[in-house]
Amino acid sequence: MTLGSGGSSVVEELWTQPLAVMQGKAAYDRWPQARTAGKGSFGVIVPRNFRLLEELERGEKGIGDGTVSYGMDDGDDIYMRSWTGTIIGPHNSVHEGRIYQLKLFCDKDYPEKPPSVRFHSRVNMTCVNHETGVVEPKKFALLSNWQREYTMEDILVQLKKEMASPHNRKLVQPPEGTYF
Repeated sequence: MTLGSGGSSVVEELWTQPLAVMQGKAAYDRWPQARTAGKGSFGVIVPRNFRLLEELERGEKGIGDGTVSYGMDDGDDIYMRSWTGTIIGPHNSVHEGRIYQLKLFCDKDYPEKPPSVRFHSRVNMTCVNHETGVVEPKKFALLSNWQREYTMEDILVQLKKEMASPHNRKLVQPPEGTYF
């Protein structure tokens, strides 16, 4: 293993220093195994900021068929807390062709705890609070059974599947272009 400054390993150096000191992506690039360690391949728990950098990189590349996307609200936010997600409604449902915007907030406990998720676009779904647009964890299994391995991408993909589920696919929707 390459030694960092002062004789410590790069892993030790990156693990103990805050992201701002490590200059973000440059440090992330110096520790490539961090990208796969979250799945248990190295038995290492990936620090929050590395995990979020990985998610940002994946979100910027585009996901699957392009009907789900996400990115940071503010590129200058070194804590990477505030994110915007987009879901294009699934085919063969009342959501087809609609574009839904969401806000995801990753608190300091992410990914140990799920982000808060709120629809900005008005939507009628059984797991969404009709007054605030908040996705209610008790009514959305992915949030209520959160595991560290889950990602913001997983949340958006699952919400899209939830839109197509029998109990949501035919619900009358608010007018397009209205917001919470």
